[in-house]
Amino acid sequence: MSNEPKIRVGISIGDLNGIGPEIILKTFSDNRMFDFCTPVVFANSRLLQFFKKNLKLKTLIQSIKNIDQVVEGKLNVVDVWQETVAINYGKEDSKVGSYAIKSFEAATAALKEEKIDVLVTAPIHKTAIQSDSFKFPGHTDYLNQELEGDSLMFMVTDDLKVGLLTDHVALVDVVKQLTPGVISQKISTIHASLIKDFGISKPKIAVLGINPHTGDNGVIGKEDDDLLRPTLEKIKNAGKLVFGPYAADSFFGSDNYKSFDAVVASYHDQGLIPFKTLSFGQGVNYTAGLNRIRTSPDHGTAFEIAGKGIAQENSFSEAVFRAISIFRNRKLHTELTQNPLKKQVKKRSLDS
Repeated sequence: MSNEPKIRVGISIGDLNGIGPEIILKTFSDNRMFDFCTPVVFANSRLLQFFKKNLKLKTLIQSIKNIDQVVEGKLNVVDVWQETVAINYGKEDSKVGSYAIKSFEAATAALKEEKIDVLVTAPIHKTAIQSDSFKFPGHTDYLNQELEGDSLMFMVTDDLKVGLLTDHVALVDVVKQLTPGVISQKISTIHASLIKDFGISKPKIAVLGINPHTGDNGVIGKEDDDLLRPTLEKIKNAGKLVFGPYAADSFFGSDNYKSFDAVVASYHDQGLIPFKTLSFGQGVNYTAGLNRIRTSPDHGTAFEIAGKGIAQENSFSEAVFRAISIFRNRKLHTELTQNPLKKQVKKRSLDS
């Protein structure tokens, strides 16, 4: 194996009454995971030991006071708080939500300071996290404030990648937020991410229509003809391989998505319903467009099964591997683009 230090994966604990602690502990109960990375959870070590005992797992846990004490071969836990937290599986609790945010904010600070290489976030409950000091609808908006760049929700697997023009926005407000500038910026973010994060040199991007049947020549709305088509034409003229708009209702069922490297949806459910239908449990929520890497599983807190020991860790494990892969791809892309001599090296994707 390489003598290079292992990639340091920071992890925020998520909602403690949900399945976050369980899927983290299950992921790293497989000691082979430590061959790929050194994980660091921002939480409380006594609490992780409680979950470990309750779930009858054998995960190797190492309590540390700060990141400088990280050891390889174990699940490191930085004590972000010392007090005892009452756990009530499956219950929405703003007090518990505040600890999810303490963990997330500490992990984000470490990411900004490059004390960790990537961040993987366990699921939070969007109502429980709201407070006077934290008024964001989720992880992505906070990261967009704290990090450099323009964030974009990018749901990814090896075979399917779906980006959103708008994410956690009420349906009634979607069209209000769609402007030529927003559409161009989001597609540019997806295009750049496919190149540097996924090693695709000439990405092909499909764009779904805003209205049913892309408006049917204005019969079911004019936004596709007046807004989307002219904007896509300008993007194509600038040299990007962008196609559409396509009618969303038949695009995935016809397997048309398989002809493209990414699909752009206009709003949350238009993109995430087909994505989760096709890849639930294997997909990863990746925040593209920022100067640091953050991934998350493609599911929520799953309160209904919390504490029962039956949560599947597949998507969280995929989020860890995806973060590592993107980190390596970005590093390779930087090396190839900064050193002219290395441009002659045959570029290949590390995304496997």
